[in-house]
Amino acid sequence: MRMLRPLIFTCPVFLAPLFAAQPGILLLAHGGDPNWNGAVLEIAKATDKVMPTEVAFGMATRRTMQEAVNKLTTRGVTEIEAVPLFVSSHSSVLDSIAYLLGARTNAPEDLRIFAAMDHSNHSAHHAMDPSAVAENSKPVVSSAPIHMTEALNHHRTVTSILLDRAKSISLDPAREEILLVAHGPVDDEANRQWLADMKIIATAMAESSVYAGIEYLTVRDDAEEPVRNAATRELRARVQRLNAEGKTVLITPLLLSYGGIERGIRKRLEGLQYKMPSQALLPDARIAAWVLAMARAEKAD
Repeated sequence: MRMLRPLIFTCPVFLAPLFAAQPGILLLAHGGDPNWNGAVLEIAKATDKVMPTEVAFGMATRRTMQEAVNKLTTRGVTEIEAVPLFVSSHSSVLDSIAYLLGARTNAPEDLRIFAAMDHSNHSAHHAMDPSAVAENSKPVVSSAPIHMTEALNHHRTVTSILLDRAKSISLDPAREEILLVAHGPVDDEANRQWLADMKIIATAMAESSVYAGIEYLTVRDDAEEPVRNAATRELRARVQRLNAEGKTVLITPLLLSYGGIERGIRKRLEGLQYKMPSQALLPDARIAAWVLAMARAEKAD
């Protein structure tokens, strides 16, 4: 009698990708005028060619984050890498975003302030309605796990771009002083953390250049008036001192994109001698490369 061999079914190799993780990028950005937003959307367009990418504009705006997460999961994404396109991780905005994305368990005090700022789902009359604020303060719902990376902070990409921005207005580096100027946070401790990162950037820039010096400070636009005024006095005093020393001052803004803050810097410096590049960090293809690198590094973890 002929023995029948048992049938053994194996999973074809070509089916394996169906079960592989499908990562996507949630690109977080503050938002600004059409030009500012356009620069961010160009980055998303570039990264989307490599990993599905959706943008969420706003200051810890739950609605835009939820919409972007929904789009990613609809596109088949099974893991989401949230990349904050912010200059610094040290702010209540980033702390609030981290809570809304499940990256921290305790809600920051300022979350309710940001939750009350989204007027899209209700009229201004009901903007401060407790139920609306409570809803905007709830963590985002996602069928895919969400991981959050750090912001730009003192990444080498920032150093590289800032050196190029300074170079674009430089004529005689040995007689020029770079002055890095950032927006800065409201909180004093967070400001110290911003300055610590800026010190790392300035040190790295100095190691790769021959400028007379590289200094840094924050203007703290959103802080209370006495703090803003003190920052203005410090900025003007530094430029005046450098001018008195016979140096050309290269004001190099540590900003993502021009869209208003740089005008405030110019206003603060009225009557003083300095030079400023025509653009901030954006537009620049290196930022898109940074976004992908951050997302992949988080994925590897």
